[in-house]
Amino acid sequence: MARVRPYETIRFEKRGAVAIVTLDRPESLNAYDVAMRDDLFAALGAVDEDPDLRVLVLRGAGRAFSTGGDLREFGSAPSPVVARGVRFQRDVWGRLLRLRAATLAAVHGPTVGGGMEMMLLCDVRIAASDTRMALPETGLGMIPGVAGTQTLPRAVGLATALDVTLTGRTLDARAAQRMGLVHRVVPRVRLLPTALATARELARLDPPLVQAIRRSVKAAFDVSLAAGIELERRLSLGLQARRS
Repeated sequence: MARVRPYETIRFEKRGAVAIVTLDRPESLNAYDVAMRDDLFAALGAVDEDPDLRVLVLRGAGRAFSTGGDLREFGSAPSPVVARGVRFQRDVWGRLLRLRAATLAAVHGPTVGGGMEMMLLCDVRIAASDTRMALPETGLGMIPGVAGTQTLPRAVGLATALDVTLTGRTLDARAAQRMGLVHRVVPRVRLLPTALATARELARLDPPLVQAIRRSVKAAFDVSLAAGIELERRLSLGLQARRS
């Protein structure tokens, strides 16, 4: 296991072809602030620049994965809009979505607001049985600000996404699994071992194959069926040409 340079609000480790990024503000339930934004932006860049890394595991320290935006930061700004605008200055979430490596979220405890949305940006999502999820932004007079209005309906469908977003209701791990928000639910003590085992399986796959599959599947919501089939064909031919 290799440690990368220290960060203020996260921990970054390498285990072979797997990078582990741990949100590390446990005293704030890993609430997301400007410092964490900067650290995540840098860490994701480091993952992208390292050709040996094939999978990213995103997790949280302490009792929670993440409770979203730090309300103390909102309180120190002239308005919530200004506070949110500051955090939008770097496209952390776009960088996570476009990451070359496959992404896996291992969530537990409160996974709320931006925390839930971070999870939804990942390719594979594994939850501990104590996970509780919600998007409470509507009750604060805002819409979800970490792409939740786009990722949630892609995961669970339009009607369910509207229900979850408008009501802000809390979901337990099993309810989230039934909806398709998470793919597996495991006991809390098995969360990290399960996530790492899954990450190692993904890391054994040929990186260009993984990237082609991710690109093709994600395009299904953005292009017509005919265009999607054509993209699938071109990507498949490209892989075949690479191997010949």
